[in-house]
Amino acid sequence: MTLDEAQKIVDEWIKTYGVRYFSELTNMAVLTEEVGELARIMSRKYGDQSFKEGESQDPADEMADILWVLLCLANQTGVNLTEAFRKNIEKKTTRDKDRHKNNPKL
Repeated sequence: MTLDEAQKIVDEWIKTYGVRYFSELTNMAVLTEEVGELARIMSRKYGDQSFKEGESQDPADEMADILWVLLCLANQTGVNLTEAFRKNIEKKTTRDKDRHKNNPKL
């Protein structure tokens, strides 16, 4: 599935089952909440905290939730994520092509 296809699938789902998009500000808050849920799992799985009994341990589900809300925001704001991601890769390649190779910390 491409990013473009994913944006279309989300839009169709919203129109079919979701009634309408939440407001952009609400979706931004939801995105922040979902990132926090992923952070909780990561801190317990790879950090020093431990999981509570019955607590979700699946980062994939949280990552998918994040992607879903990001796709919603892109649709709402007219962002073509395929094009934006392509431009972002070009930017990083131009800016960072030697940066990491020359980083003694890596």
